[in-house]
Amino acid sequence: MANNKESKEYVLKMAKEHDVKFIRMWFTDILGFLKSFTITVEELEGALEEGMGFDGSSIEGFARIDESDMMAFPDPDTWCLLPWRPKEHRAAARMFCDVVKPSGEPYEGDPRYVLKKMLKRASDMGYTFYVGPELEFFYFKDSKGTEMLDTAGYFDLTADAATEYRRDTVITLEEMGIGVEYSHHEVAGSQHEIDMRYTDALSMADNVMTYRLVVKQTAQKYGVYATFMPKPVFGVNGSGMHVHQSLFKGDSNAFFEKDAPFHLSDLAKSYCAGLLEHAPAITSICNQWVNSYKRLVPGYEAPVYLSWAQRNRSDLIRIPEYRVGREKSTRLEMRSPDPACNPYLTFAVMLAAGLDGIEKGLKAPDPVEENVYAMSEEERTRRGIGMLPGTLKEAILLTEQSKLVRDALGEHVFKNFIANKKIEWNQYRTQVTDYELNRYLPIL
Repeated sequence: MANNKESKEYVLKMAKEHDVKFIRMWFTDILGFLKSFTITVEELEGALEEGMGFDGSSIEGFARIDESDMMAFPDPDTWCLLPWRPKEHRAAARMFCDVVKPSGEPYEGDPRYVLKKMLKRASDMGYTFYVGPELEFFYFKDSKGTEMLDTAGYFDLTADAATEYRRDTVITLEEMGIGVEYSHHEVAGSQHEIDMRYTDALSMADNVMTYRLVVKQTAQKYGVYATFMPKPVFGVNGSGMHVHQSLFKGDSNAFFEKDAPFHLSDLAKSYCAGLLEHAPAITSICNQWVNSYKRLVPGYEAPVYLSWAQRNRSDLIRIPEYRVGREKSTRLEMRSPDPACNPYLTFAVMLAAGLDGIEKGLKAPDPVEENVYAMSEEERTRRGIGMLPGTLKEAILLTEQSKLVRDALGEHVFKNFIANKKIEWNQYRTQVTDYELNRYLPIL
């Protein structure tokens, strides 16, 4: 596993200078949960050169017992001191790891490898993939219920109960090298958003994993609970992860064309067409939980219709308005993903869909600036506006038929992800809910 020699030397130097004793080795399972084991600084040089062995058989979707031996190679470019641990003496740091087989081959079940493989495909076409996800989340009194901390709304200040929580979260993220652009109260009571600065997709996937941990740990410090559950409260907006995205050729934004409508190049429109074409098939990746589909319903901000436009926030894909002199900011915003997804897999399948649109020269349909929610079903059908799947079961069946998703994820992740989601759906559909008891028990 080749790592940059200078990066390794930098890591060893930083560990010595900051008196680091413990290094957390971070990686992600197929469902997007952060996993970790800790080594001491005495093992660091060997880990950078030869990796560290671990048993992968107990990690969701990773390996069968007969192929459980795995190696974690820390990526020295992700070295970071952990701000919540002592800094002056016996400090702790973390690095994200690439998981490989004992033979040294990349492990096909590693989500980071899945994204790297797709980024290599984009690179071979001459492109670098940049993303900027906007993760929303709720603060609740504890994890046992959904008691809100405030009833404030979008951008509210005086009624916002979590200003200090967000402040500490932003400071911690910036201490870890993660740039932050905005933080604010969201539409629903006790709902919030902190937006990270646009960057390449691999760095951003690592950043998303870090972000979710920092948000939760900061909340815990204040004695409250933070959740990225897509729809924790009936009747109010759920939490999304709108993903802004663009392709660059060198320093030039390949999505920008000065005199075109919306200043979008033909390449950007084909990318958009690819996203629209494959959106139903990739939805189970972008929205992987039963609860995700309680958010994807008409009438709230989450999109359910396959359309695009500039100003219309009911569309699946929105084109943020161009500002003069900001060519590099030209981008598409896909609004369906939620913050409980696996970011490595989500970025990979979105890129796969967009690249397919480019390779096939797909033409984007006409933009839809009207409110799609207000259209009749006949009008939507006449204009060819389809819908995202309405349940996890529907989404999984569409994914299962998709060659694009199979190729993007690789056979191992594809099969394990679908098998896991089918189990989840079967467990869910056999539950007897409070709704059913309240609705049916008194009358049946």
